[in-house]
Amino acid sequence: MNSLIDMILTRHSVRQFTGELIKKEDLDIIVKAGMAAPSACNVQPWAFIIVTERNILDTLGQKLPFAKMLDKAGAAIIVCGVPDKDKQYAKKFWTVDCSAATENILLAAHALAYGAVWTAVHPEEDRIAIVRKECEIPGNVVPLNIIPIGVPANANAKAIDKYKSDNIHYDRW
Repeated sequence: MNSLIDMILTRHSVRQFTGELIKKEDLDIIVKAGMAAPSACNVQPWAFIIVTERNILDTLGQKLPFAKMLDKAGAAIIVCGVPDKDKQYAKKFWTVDCSAATENILLAAHALAYGAVWTAVHPEEDRIAIVRKECEIPGNVVPLNIIPIGVPANANAKAIDKYKSDNIHYDRW
């Protein structure tokens, strides 16, 4: 099977990590993959915060209800939208564009043998406020999600097959 297809079909959410640190070079590659995502009219209305400081990871993990796994993550990437990046497209499409970047980040982490999981921040105002405060994010930038990344605690975990033929329609519903 094509290696890209294999990466897509074997990627799965990982919520338990060993606590090992992630190499800076690997984090740079992972974010570069995020930036390679398509965006509406190539506006690229995103910014990325790479979090490696243990105290920030721990604080976010304690304060965010679905990000408890940050306590053992080797790093995290916060995918942020910049809705005012342009006057026409960014405001309408930043969530879609940043979601495409997020999927690329998840796939790149998997390709480098790390585990990762998408934890939502936006549209929950309380979560946005927590992340904005802890990471000093300016008011015109919106954190969409936090992606904890790390060495999986269970190296034998496998993706489940999510294919469902009843979700496919040809030509008409």
